[in-house]
Amino acid sequence: GKYFLFFFNIVFWVLGALFLAIGLWAWGEKGVLSNISALTDLGGLDPVWLFVVVGGVMSVLGFAGCIGALRENTFLLKFFSVFLGLIFFLELATGILAFVFKDWIRDQLNLFINNNVKAYRDDIDLQNLIDFAQEYWSCCGARGPNDWNLNIYFNCTDLNPSRERCGVPFSCCVRDPAEDVLNTQCGYDVRLKLELEQQGSIHTKGCVGQFEKWLQDNLIIVAGVFVGIALLQIFGICLAQNLVSDIKAVKANW
Repeated sequence: GKYFLFFFNIVFWVLGALFLAIGLWAWGEKGVLSNISALTDLGGLDPVWLFVVVGGVMSVLGFAGCIGALRENTFLLKFFSVFLGLIFFLELATGILAFVFKDWIRDQLNLFINNNVKAYRDDIDLQNLIDFAQEYWSCCGARGPNDWNLNIYFNCTDLNPSRERCGVPFSCCVRDPAEDVLNTQCGYDVRLKLELEQQGSIHTKGCVGQFEKWLQDNLIIVAGVFVGIALLQIFGICLAQNLVSDIKAVKANW
């Protein structure tokens, strides 16, 4: 049990360190490490945060579980169990709240996506993330293409000098299977057309609705992944607590 817990956690420790290193490297490439204020200047989500936070949590948990098991340190093992238990209950509470307050979650998701639409050109990683989401779910904006009016480069106001005025990003476009080279200008002026005419050129459904549909279509797979993660966490907690009990039993016999 001791060595199984050790190897179980060393994998998480290495993966966490790798995620953290990738996140810090990405920030270094973008000049964030030399200008920390850039973290708060971005109006939307910097995807690098995901690597840094996930990597940091995995590294701390992996270190505590790994060293705790190897050195039979009850403090680190208890810390590992409590920390992992807190994460488990936070995930459980989030899932329950998301189910109970579905309408509120949908509104917050709309607001979150629109905030990122505003910051589309401000960060290359955010731009790539939005493009990936719109291409993967065949959608455009939070509720529809007109959400791109929130972005200073794509809005339809007369004062907008941008060539992208009244357009959408290329990731909103309906791809032609016969097209070998990606046309990054396919969304130019597309919102000047009538809505029925737009449907032949771009995806007109919002990403929130498409995401909800994807969840419903893949409910078994999504539920299976979450149950698998939960069982892995419970297994880790039980293993650590069992090792703590064994250590205390051995010490009691001294």
